Amino acid sequence: MRIRKAVIPAAGLGTRFLPATKASPKEMLPVVDKPVIQYVMEEAVAAGIEAVLIITGRGKEAIENHFDVSFELEQVLKERGKEAELAIVRDIASMVEVSYTRQREALGLGHAIMCARNWAGGEPFAVFLGDDIVRSATPCIRQMMDVFEQKHATVLGVMDVPREDTRKYGIVAGSPAGERLLAVSDIVEKPKPEDAPSNTAVIGRYILTPAIFEELEKTGRDASGEIQLTNAIRSLLARERVFAYRFAGRRYDTGDRLGFLQATVETALTRPDLKEPFAAYLRRIVGEMG
Repeated sequence: MRIRKAVIPAAGLGTRFLPATKASPKEMLPVVDKPVIQYVMEEAVAAGIEAVLIITGRGKEAIENHFDVSFELEQVLKERGKEAELAIVRDIASMVEVSYTRQREALGLGHAIMCARNWAGGEPFAVFLGDDIVRSATPCIRQMMDVFEQKHATVLGVMDVPREDTRKYGIVAGSPAGERLLAVSDIVEKPKPEDAPSNTAVIGRYILTPAIFEELEKTGRDASGEIQLTNAIRSLLARERVFAYRFAGRRYDTGDRLGFLQATVETALTRPDLKEPFAAYLRRIVGEMG
C-alpha cells in the first residue's frame, strides 16, 4: 500500500518563539515570503501526497485562511492586473486537498496524532511537524516513502546530533539495515546525554502504520502531562518492525530562534531574485561588525 495521506500537527503554542507567537501561529511565521507551514505543504505535494489533515487548536485560524480561497484578494489582484501574484494566491488554495480537525487540549504530539484516527481510515500515513523545514533534492518524505514501499513498516526520519543535544529529541538505537537505514531496537524520549542509547535523533518526519493508534490508546501521560508519540512507537516495537532513515537534506527547526534565522538566510541565498544583493549585504554587514 502506498502513502496517500499526511498529517500536520499544528496545534502547539509556540512558546519557544514568544512573544511573536502570542497572537500568531508559529507555523505562519514567514521564511522570506512564505509561511513555514507552506514549505512543509509543498514538500508533501512534491512527494505525491494526495490529502492532508492539519491538526489545529485555538488561535490557529490563520492557517485555515492561508490555504483557503480569498475571493476579495483575488478580485483586487485581477482588477490591478497583477497576474503573477494572482497565480501565486490561487496555487496556494488548490495545491492539495486539505482538511482540518481541532486538538481541544494541549496533550502532546501523541494526542494530536490520535485526532487523525478516523481520517486516516486504516491506511499508513505520513506525519510532518509543522515547524520543521527540510531542503533536499528529493523531498525528505519521498525518500522515506520509498523505504516504506520496500519494508511496509513504520519509518522515522533521523539525523545525528551532538551528544549534548539528545535531551531535545527522541533518540533511537538500532542496527544497520541498508544504506542510510537502521532497524530500530529502542527509542527514548529526550534522554540526558549520559543516558542516551545513541546520538541519532528523530526529526519532524514520520511514516506510521495504523497500529500506532492502538499503541497511543495504551500510552499514558508522561511527567509533563502529555501523551508522547515516542513512547507509543517504543511499544510498537514489540509487535512490528520500525526503521530509521538518515535522510539526505538540510533540516531547519524554525520553532527555534537560531534555526529560524538559519532557514531565512539560507533560503534567501537560494533565491535567484535575492541571492546576489543579499549575499553582498551579508558580506558588508559581517565585515562592519567583525
